[in-house]
Amino acid sequence: MDADKLAGLFRQYGDDVFRLAYSYLGSRADAEDICQGVFLKLAEGRTALLPGRENAWLLTCAANACKSQLRSFWRRNVGELDENLPFQEDACREVWDAVMALPPKYRAVVHLYYWEGLDQGEIGDILHISRTAVQTRMQRARAMLKKELSDDEELPEHNGAGCAE
Repeated sequence: MDADKLAGLFRQYGDDVFRLAYSYLGSRADAEDICQGVFLKLAEGRTALLPGRENAWLLTCAANACKSQLRSFWRRNVGELDENLPFQEDACREVWDAVMALPPKYRAVVHLYYWEGLDQGEIGDILHISRTAVQTRMQRARAMLKKELSDDEELPEHNGAGCAE
């Protein structure tokens, strides 16, 4: 793949890949490593991207890399750093903290749905699970979030607006 096309894909989808990795791993440095690895894999040229499916391939690759890292020995035996993201409102920080406290498989579907604006079919394709499994994970994640958050708190809008900015 030529450098210009790769740079264009990175400008267009790099933030999406980073945010998904960050939602899985909870660490800015680890998310940057995953993002770099995904685009390096693409740069090696062993993969042919289908037109219009670039984002799906990149997010699938990132999700798989995150799952591998979460299973690794080193990941399980190190402490986490406190990543202080700026939020304009305390309620947004509360929602973010509650989402980040979810188990990774639930955190991923919530992130892809609310922050990335993907539908359940696309999420299933990216995570290699059925649409029913996505629905089940969303239902369970919402129940966990509802239990964690006060009754007046709500998740960000589906279109990615609100706290997710």
